[in-house]
Amino acid sequence: MSLEELFNILRKFRDERGWKKYHTPKNLASSIVIEASELLELFQWTRSFDEEQRVLRERYEEVEDEVADILIYLLFFCDIADIDPVEAFKKKMARNEERFQR
Repeated sequence: MSLEELFNILRKFRDERGWKKYHTPKNLASSIVIEASELLELFQWTRSFDEEQRVLRERYEEVEDEVADILIYLLFFCDIADIDPVEAFKKKMARNEERFQR
């Protein structure tokens, strides 16, 4: 599935529900943080890498749902901010390559 197909699915979903008016930069940025916090909460009381791996195995569907929620809100944010996430990724990685040269 292409990125444009994902955007089209999200726009259709949003527009069918009349939610576009709520999709402001602040609201979507807040939603990204909230969903990322829900992902972190799944690992809240782990004390080791092994415990984290156990959470990944035992709560895989919950982790997957939170990852999807983060991605959905991030794509909604990119859509209203007119940011191409692939181009943003490429630019950032180029800066990282320069900044963190071996």
